[in-house]
Amino acid sequence: MKNIQYLALLRGINVGGKNIIKMADLKACFESMGLLNVVTYIQSGNVLFQSDEKDKKVLTDKIEKSLSKTFKYEAKLVIISHKELKEIVNEAPRGFGKDSETYRYDVIFLKEPLTSKEAMKSVRVKEGVDSAHAGKQALYFSRLIEKASSSYLTKIIGLPVYQNMTIRNWNTTTKLLALIEKE
Repeated sequence: MKNIQYLALLRGINVGGKNIIKMADLKACFESMGLLNVVTYIQSGNVLFQSDEKDKKVLTDKIEKSLSKTFKYEAKLVIISHKELKEIVNEAPRGFGKDSETYRYDVIFLKEPLTSKEAMKSVRVKEGVDSAHAGKQALYFSRLIEKASSSYLTKIIGLPVYQNMTIRNWNTTTKLLALIEKE
């Protein structure tokens, strides 16, 4: 059976002094579950790995349970296959990520069964500051740097729907795709 390349995006670790997890410990935890070719990227909980498990829900449940037990917090994560990550990057709105001097670009990854259509109902944008676009499996959010403090992106964090999302900036997202394609 062929292994599938995945990316696990952990929520809420190493943020504001909470749920501090060393990347070496995180890697060891993934390896202890029998996951292969485990690579972590930066401290915000991005883990590349391979598995022969095709069912992402089964994989998500297994990893969340193991992380929760090992690190004593309620682990939540979004799992994306290599193919899905490639689609997310390739389907970004035209020009997205191209003007980093003027805009901040973020990708909001959605935890199944949350759909982008459903998630967009909760996402508000501030006229002249933010723009949001729904992709198939992610939302694309950009905000004007000079008015970033009045962006509505921070308001998403307080919404119940946020429990089924995790955010990565565009540079991290494209770097993760480059890393998974090297594996």
